[in-house]
Amino acid sequence: MPATSSSVGSGAAGAATFADSDSRKYRYFEPRGKRASHYEDMTVDVQPDPERYLTQGWIIQFPNGEGAYDKSATKAQSSNWHAFRAPDQEWERTHYQRQSKIESLIQGVIANARKFGVHKKFDKAWTKILQAHLGAWKHAEFGLGTSLMQAQRYGYTQMINNATLTNSSYKLRLSQDITLYLAEIGLDIDGWNDDLGKETWLTDPAWQGTREFVESIMGAEDYLEQYFAINMVFEPLVGELFRSGFMVQVAAANGDSVTPPVISAAEADYERNLANSIDLFHLLITDEKHAAHNKKLFAGWIKKYSALAKKAATGLQPIWSQPHSKPISFSDAQAQSVERYEKIKGELGL
Repeated sequence: MPATSSSVGSGAAGAATFADSDSRKYRYFEPRGKRASHYEDMTVDVQPDPERYLTQGWIIQFPNGEGAYDKSATKAQSSNWHAFRAPDQEWERTHYQRQSKIESLIQGVIANARKFGVHKKFDKAWTKILQAHLGAWKHAEFGLGTSLMQAQRYGYTQMINNATLTNSSYKLRLSQDITLYLAEIGLDIDGWNDDLGKETWLTDPAWQGTREFVESIMGAEDYLEQYFAINMVFEPLVGELFRSGFMVQVAAANGDSVTPPVISAAEADYERNLANSIDLFHLLITDEKHAAHNKKLFAGWIKKYSALAKKAATGLQPIWSQPHSKPISFSDAQAQSVERYEKIKGELGL
């Protein structure tokens, strides 16, 4: 029987032998597959947990004796918080690489548009919509990104934190992309108003339901409630409704071939975030000890945030009437978003 740190009375390096102690590959965890992925090597057990390997308790504690992370930061319960593995397997290096590629693509699209004056041929009404409503949408993305940044701090494992933080990064990147995009094309368009988006976000009745939804998420104290509300409810019922159901589908009909590629990166982001969140919440709903508790909790979140989503979506309806060319109606776009929402709920059995 190999020696362990407890049997030799020391945790010093080399005091004990264990599986792979003579190798640079250490099997401290059970990998999802036959072999640990690079993602697992970079994330699993990076975040300390006294219940696993910190036999002397937390390395760093708050003055009141509490550890750096607390399971009570969410009302959800789990038999094993360390079981989650993000399907996109994103960690720092891969995340930076993907973000860099997206930024290079978007900047290339904008530069070519300015070079050939494509944005000067946008329909005049559509140009006003970009200033007002796409300019307003960047504030929604910023609010959600800020909320997820706060939520990330409380995740009990590095795997949950990574998924939440990359989600936040995508949101903040899109908000930045929209800001820079509108500022750059605005340099070439007479009468452009960079402040119209903020004014619209704060005062236009169409956006007040969305503002209420975003600010409600930001005000939630449960970090998994924030993650759930964004990816399970807000994104399909409001986010995709506006981005794909309006901006992407209506742009081309109004002479705009530039906005869709700027926005479409966000839809690819959401597919990754959705896969991660469904995997996490499915684990919690099927937990061997806490399934009933978690399912009831999530049903309550669904009820709370679906009501806010309905109000937000209904408020946005007048925007569909503003372009000169209207290739898709609000009712058709909303029907698609509701269908998407029901499929997501179905995957979780809610």
